[in-house]
Amino acid sequence: QVQLVESGGGLVQAGGSLRLSCAASGRTFGRVKMGWFRQAPGKEREFVAAIIWVGIAYYADSVKGRFTISRDNAKNTLYLQMNSLKPEDTAVYYCAADSVGDYSDYRLYNYWGQGTQVTVSS
Repeated sequence: QVQLVESGGGLVQAGGSLRLSCAASGRTFGRVKMGWFRQAPGKEREFVAAIIWVGIAYYADSVKGRFTISRDNAKNTLYLQMNSLKPEDTAVYYCAADSVGDYSDYRLYNYWGQGTQVTVSS
């Protein structure tokens, strides 16, 4: 049974940092696309960042320069380092794995974590 478990969310002041982790179990994800998405109340789930197996990373314009996605294939874990956080970054953050197409389209991922809440206060 494949599981993705996120951790690291919480409450932080604007300008602060958080590091999200996504631990995968049930299969290895070393050669698949993995990504982070977020969803704020009343809004559609949106792309944040993705990384393909060769290590190339992609970011939404809204987080470029502030967030960094990385993966540790030996630990089967995905990370999202978030710096210079803004109140508009407040959302539930989801880890996703194994996209069958466009890395930015949440509908194309086969596996999802349960989400972790990130709240940024002004």
